Amino acid sequence: MDTFSQLMQGFAIALTPINLLWCLVGVAVGTAIGVLPGLGPALTIALLLPITTKVDPTAAFILFAGIYYGAMYGGSTTSILLNTPGESANIVTSLEGNKMARKGRAGAALATAAIGSFVAGTIGTIGITFMAEPVVKLALKFGPAEYFSLMMLCFITVAAVLGNSAIRGLTALFVGMFLGMIGVDNQSGQLRFTFGVTELYDGINVIVVAVGLFAIGETLWLATRPKEQQEEVLEVKDSIMMNREDWRRSWKPWLRGSLIGFPIGAMPAGGAEIPTFLSYSLEKKLSEKPEEFGHGAIEGVAGPEAANNASAAGVLVPMLALGLPTSATAAVMLSAFQSYGINPGPQLLSTNGALVWGLIASLYIGNAMLLVLNLPLVGLWVKMLKIPAPHLYGGILIFATIGTYGISRSVVDLMLLYAVGVMGFFMRRFDFPTAPVIIGMILGPLAEMNFRQAMTISQGDPMIFIQKPLSLFLLVLAALALLGPALWGLTKRWRGVTGEA
Repeated sequence: MDTFSQLMQGFAIALTPINLLWCLVGVAVGTAIGVLPGLGPALTIALLLPITTKVDPTAAFILFAGIYYGAMYGGSTTSILLNTPGESANIVTSLEGNKMARKGRAGAALATAAIGSFVAGTIGTIGITFMAEPVVKLALKFGPAEYFSLMMLCFITVAAVLGNSAIRGLTALFVGMFLGMIGVDNQSGQLRFTFGVTELYDGINVIVVAVGLFAIGETLWLATRPKEQQEEVLEVKDSIMMNREDWRRSWKPWLRGSLIGFPIGAMPAGGAEIPTFLSYSLEKKLSEKPEEFGHGAIEGVAGPEAANNASAAGVLVPMLALGLPTSATAAVMLSAFQSYGINPGPQLLSTNGALVWGLIASLYIGNAMLLVLNLPLVGLWVKMLKIPAPHLYGGILIFATIGTYGISRSVVDLMLLYAVGVMGFFMRRFDFPTAPVIIGMILGPLAEMNFRQAMTISQGDPMIFIQKPLSLFLLVLAALALLGPALWGLTKRWRGVTGEA
């Protein structure tokens, strides 16, 4: 009942006219960004981070959450009509959705994706509502040693999963940790890595790095990629209303996809790719018409889209309750919290309860808005696919530059912005993930602080991390996440050699 009363207070905040407007703007912008191939919520939120200097925090996070949810919706439109997934999580949707569109059933595919996203988003938001407090109660039992070990687990799993190799992911993570340590050391008061530049004494603003990586770097990368062929945008010729057979075949995949996506999304480095592929495989096994898979099976759109949106909701649980970002978008949102001087984690519900519950309530409202926006306005989203790429990329660079300069009016920040942007471009060019840089920059100093506190408590004895059962358990999980894939590969090769012999 306490959770319900807090949620009602959250609705009172979210239903104010100004917050409703921010929610509407967020879901509309998010849908548009999701529709445009190559762009995503991380880039968009990074581009809008400078508004944190002017806008109320509750309104800003309602806007950011709306963009996040909206982009999950919009990605299905590109996958179905263009066969070009806007996000990696939409890859599975394109397998069946584009085949349906080519058969003249684009409307039905878009409808089952939108309604499935609404169902999954609602179920995922219910999960956030009732899981946040239990996770917080568990986290309050953590001491410095346990929190350091939890961050090590987050570092390793995120770095390993977000990159194609653990080495690349960890390299990006260490770059972020280095950037996070620039400036005055909070405990000793000593300057670190400032190289005599007075503007670096307060450290590098995480907004500058986020905008540089996700706006400048991504834009440079997209602009330099040659288009091999003219992409065909399929028209929506059929009705966007689902028939009775479509409903009968879709409602169970919606529920199953939601139940798969949310818990995996809430795990460190769970992501949205794993649950979408799991959902697709499950629906193929359970389908009454498995022969349709690969030729336009509606279950292959309904289940993965539900899993995608439910996992997006799940990502918000560790971010709000533990202060751990498990995706690129969550990492950028966490940097927005820091720009307000707010530290997500176990204390967030007690220190900023109005913000958290207002944000959660806005997710319910935004989810309903998205359902209304997506289906009737599908023609508008299709027209957006015809925006010339040079105009789009040029606009992003201009907004990124103006927004960053507006934060501090510092030429040094502008130089850092484009230096980080060029670094981001080369990271994409050589297949290094960019999200671990932000995660390392935000969590690196926190991990260092908890490490120092734990060592102070133990009087310099590092065994404290092993003597604490929960800390030991988390470190073992981190070791398995780092070494497990390599050991598994060696085992398979050894079995292959012995089998041939």
